[in-house]
Parts: sequence; structure tokens; C-alpha cells
Amino acid sequence: MEDLLHSKTLPKLDGGTLLLSFSGWMDGGDASTGTVSRLIRLLDAEPVAEIDIEPYYIFNQPGSMEHAAQFRPHISIEDGLVKSVAMPKNEFSFAASANMLLFKGKEPNLKWRTFGDCIFEVARQCQISRLMFVGSFGGMVPHTREPRMYVTCSDEKLHDEMAQFGMRRTSYEGPGSFMTYLMSKAPEEGLEMVSLVAEIPGYLQGTNPFCIEAITRRLAAMLKLSPNMDELRTTSNEWEQEISAIIEENDEMARKILELEDDYDRDLLAQNEDA
Repeated sequence: MEDLLHSKTLPKLDGGTLLLSFSGWMDGGDASTGTVSRLIRLLDAEPVAEIDIEPYYIFNQPGSMEHAAQFRPHISIEDGLVKSVAMPKNEFSFAASANMLLFKGKEPNLKWRTFGDCIFEVARQCQISRLMFVGSFGGMVPHTREPRMYVTCSDEKLHDEMAQFGMRRTSYEGPGSFMTYLMSKAPEEGLEMVSLVAEIPGYLQGTNPFCIEAITRRLAAMLKLSPNMDELRTTSNEWEQEISAIIEENDEMARKILELEDDYDRDLLAQNEDA
């Protein structure tokens, strides 16, 4: 384990939270890594540990160029000289003001058990009591409405706590994520785990500042944080206005968004009536 987990002096949080994010499977709109990156900056979190990337990733995947490109690191060459090779990074940062660790990494292709053991080891050494994952999936939410938030918990008792934050219980069957594997093992390690997954607009590609801001606000309330949200809110508003302006030029798309808004509002009304 020591040769895979590189750390400085790890802090003792005495029951703190470890917030997890992974690029890949559940990072649409950069909602997972983008949210945690923002919180790392807003909370002035400092790196304290790193999981070695060597055993966990496939970089040379046979197949078409389009398929193989998903696995290879991004590089930059200028005027015949290599400027950068962007290898994955799995880093833990400590936010002293919030008594929490934040992890930003890439979902492992290989050795899920060993990768999970590294996360559990950091949690043990730092006296973490709860793991929390934040992620996303593409759905039928319009870009003009806040993402719906779904929750999965490692223990039934956690659902009562999550309900007060407007979370819906997840129902899903299909291909699984490393996060779900990790949650299945967390109780054996004496840890609680909560997964928060946002339903974001499936018709948009690229970073979604609107959803990142909405998720950050929800996390701030849950974790009793008070970060300065001004910059994130401004970026979010500008992004929404830009997307709306583009859609207004496409009559068919504009009609589709109106339909999604109507469906969203009816669903929200029904949800409130059932509450």
C-alpha cells in the first residue's frame, strides 16, 4: 500500500468528511470534478496525499482512433517540441476551515479493490467517518432549471438526513461505477457513504457552470460551508444566457426546451404535493 499511496503528514479530522470526485463515467458537464475543483479553490484546500496512477489505467487500448483516444493522455507539441503530457492525477486535499478532505481523480480502469483500499487507508489515517461522492448523469432536465438531485446511501438511516435537502432516492439497474463498488465496501470499513448524483441536461456537451453552481450550493448547505459564491454565480449566469441565446435561434430546439420546462415544472409540483 505504501508504494501506491504517497502522502505528506496526514491531518486528523476526528469524524470529518471525505468528498470524492472522479472524471469519466459520472462526470458529465464536469459536474463531479468541476464541483470539487471549485471547492478546493474556494476553501483554500492544500494537497496532502496522492494515489499512484501506474497500476490503475489503460493508456494503449486497441481499436479505432476514436475509441483509443478516450484512453490516451492529452499531449501538446509546438514547433517540434513536446510542451506537455497530461497524465491522470489522483489527489487528496485538506480544507482545514471545513474539517474535510477533498479528492479529485480519475475512475480507475483496473484493480478497483486496491484503488479502494488506498482511499479507505487515507480515511482511516485521517479519522474520516463519512465518504461523500458527487457526480452527474445526462437526463431530461432543461438548462434553465436546477438539476434534480438523487441520493444513494450505504445505510437506510442516512436517507432521513438527506431528505431534508430535497434529495430523491436513486433507482437504477445497469452498468456500474467505481463509486457504487466503493459504497458496497464502505460499511466493512466502518464508514458511512453517500452518493449525490445530479441529473443535468443531456442535450449539452462540455462544462456546465450552471449545474456546478447548483451542486456546490447544495453541498455547502449539507456540509455547513460558507464559500464565496460570487464568481461561480456570475459564470453560471453568463453561461445560461449564452446557451439560451443560441437555442433561441433554433425554433425546433426552442420548442423542445419549452416541453422539457413544462415536464420539469409538473414533476416538481407533483413532488412537492407528495412531500
